[in-house]
Amino acid sequence: MRISAQELLTHVLDPGSFDSWDVEPLDVHPGPEYAVDLANARAKSGADESVMTGVGTVRGRRVAVIACDFSFLAGSIGVAAAERIVSAVERATAQQLPLLASPTSGGTRMQEGTVAFVQMVKIAAAVAVHKGAHLPYLVYLRNPTTGGVFASWGSLGHITIAEPGALVGFLGPRVYAALYGEKFPDGIQTSENLYRNGVIDGVVPVDRLRLLVNRALCVLADPPSPHLPDPAVVPEIPDVPAWQSVMLSRRSDRPGIRQLLRHAATEQVPLSGTGQGETDKTILLSLARFRGYPCILLGQDRSGQSALNTMGPAALREARRGMKLAEELQLPLVLVIDTLGASLSKEAEERGLAPEIARCIADLVMLKTSTVSVILGQGTGGGALALLPADRVLAAQNGWLAPLPPEGASAIVHRDITHAPQMAAAQGIRSSDLLRDGIVDGIIPEMPDAADEPVEFSKRVGAAIAHELARLTEETTVDRTTTRIARYRNLGVPR
Repeated sequence: MRISAQELLTHVLDPGSFDSWDVEPLDVHPGPEYAVDLANARAKSGADESVMTGVGTVRGRRVAVIACDFSFLAGSIGVAAAERIVSAVERATAQQLPLLASPTSGGTRMQEGTVAFVQMVKIAAAVAVHKGAHLPYLVYLRNPTTGGVFASWGSLGHITIAEPGALVGFLGPRVYAALYGEKFPDGIQTSENLYRNGVIDGVVPVDRLRLLVNRALCVLADPPSPHLPDPAVVPEIPDVPAWQSVMLSRRSDRPGIRQLLRHAATEQVPLSGTGQGETDKTILLSLARFRGYPCILLGQDRSGQSALNTMGPAALREARRGMKLAEELQLPLVLVIDTLGASLSKEAEERGLAPEIARCIADLVMLKTSTVSVILGQGTGGGALALLPADRVLAAQNGWLAPLPPEGASAIVHRDITHAPQMAAAQGIRSSDLLRDGIVDGIIPEMPDAADEPVEFSKRVGAAIAHELARLTEETTVDRTTTRIARYRNLGVPR
């Protein structure tokens, strides 16, 4: 049973809040056969076109909505439908409204030919202008969504979710079979498969869509509602050997980014993948709030890492997606470093691991939004460096940062790994050394070890993040970026 446009609006919007923006469809001067098709579609669907647009509220918050209806000529998009969509996008942009688009369509309206086909450019351009105005664009793909609709405005969301079991793909299976004389492979063009492969962010039934939209807009559209914590009174950090911090950071029960989200963040909405067919379990991307301050949270997930599964190029490309989201939506970016190191493999080399590290560093240094980086645990090599250059950098007491794990440094210098403790001490990798050298701005205490107090430690990290976000709101974009560039320009130079 397909979800109609009206049913979608009923599920998502506050009761009675929808106000239609639709006017009589543009006259496309249809020929006799097409005129009959349009008349039959209107009689069958009860709608005047394949798309409805308007504005409503989600928990009192105004949201512009565009919803296709498959019962009208398979939700296909011709000139009149495209004009209605573009007008709605432009109106949402002018009114500074977040926009929810929910296509269900076979694609271009064949009765109108090429002129209908190129309408997708007009729609995509309007969406790009909307996003360029730093306004949220959310997409909910319904069954089915194929063709030019999926290949244009259906794939441009800041967040893209799909209906369970939905057929979602570029070339519809019926067209594929007609063109190639064989059936398209099963299980490929499904919302679940696209989610597994990092093309979309999730699969959500329509009766949960309202909750998800509300959570997303709490971060993306609502202003900060700060509950500013008092600056933490940092106790004297014990002078423990660097190797002790390394060993404590490797405890299997040490809290990571997932515990930080669970215990210290609110209104979280997890995102997934690069949006380009890649996903990596070693990284986590989410919308979140810390003490009322909204942000994009991006970090290395210790629960997805092992000696045989370290972060690869896809993780870094997902990180760059998070950076782009933060800049497009003008939200702060919070980065969490907790990595065994970047992948050492043939595949990683061939898929551009080192260039992706370089791009992450360059993107972060020049990002136009405020950034806070937290060294939560292990900070090994280029994988850690890729998420480091922020406006403010914090370190957990037993967090550390090094070009290689101490065993690797020992192997280079001493040709064995037994000198790892000495190398850890000599390289200045522990949090107190990083503070001394100006690499971090503050240390988050562990009492005495994060693994022994995971909830309180995670809350302490969240409070520290909120405090830094609050400080950064007082700075202009120009001042922030100028200070950030100067900071790294002068790093290591004697004061």
